[in-house]
Amino acid sequence: MSTVFDRIAESFARQGLMTHLGAKLLRAEAGVVAFDLPMSERVTQQQGAFHGGAVSALADIACGYAALTQAPEGMEVTSVEFKINFISAARGDRIEAQGKVLKAGRTLAIAQAEVFDHREGKPVLCAAMQATMIYVAKTY
Repeated sequence: MSTVFDRIAESFARQGLMTHLGAKLLRAEAGVVAFDLPMSERVTQQQGAFHGGAVSALADIACGYAALTQAPEGMEVTSVEFKINFISAARGDRIEAQGKVLKAGRTLAIAQAEVFDHREGKPVLCAAMQATMIYVAKTY
C-alpha cells in the first residue's frame, strides 16, 4: 500500500512542465503539500525575476496536489479555476509553494497555495492562490 507521499510523487513524476522547469516535491501528507522551484534561465522574465507563469504554475500544482491527497482512490484532479495575487517580485535562489485543502467535497476541492521567495535564507511571501479542483477518473 502506498503512502500519500508516494501517490503524489508518482503522479508528479509524470508532470512534463514541472520536470522541465526543475521543480521538486518536498512534502505531501493529507491535505498539505510543498514544492520547490530553483531559479534558472528557464523560469525568468526579462527583468531577471521569476516569471509570473512559472509562479502560477507552481502554485497551481500545489493546489492540485493538495486536493489529490484528499481524492478518492482511482481519481485524479484537474483545475477548474484559480485566482492568483502577485504580492512581490520573486528574485531569490528558489521559490517554494505550499498548498493546502480548504474544503474537499464529493466532486470539487477548494485549495489555496502560498508561494515564498527564498532570499538570503528568509522566506518572503510573493504570491497567493485560491483554486477549485475537480476530481476526474484516472485514465492511465
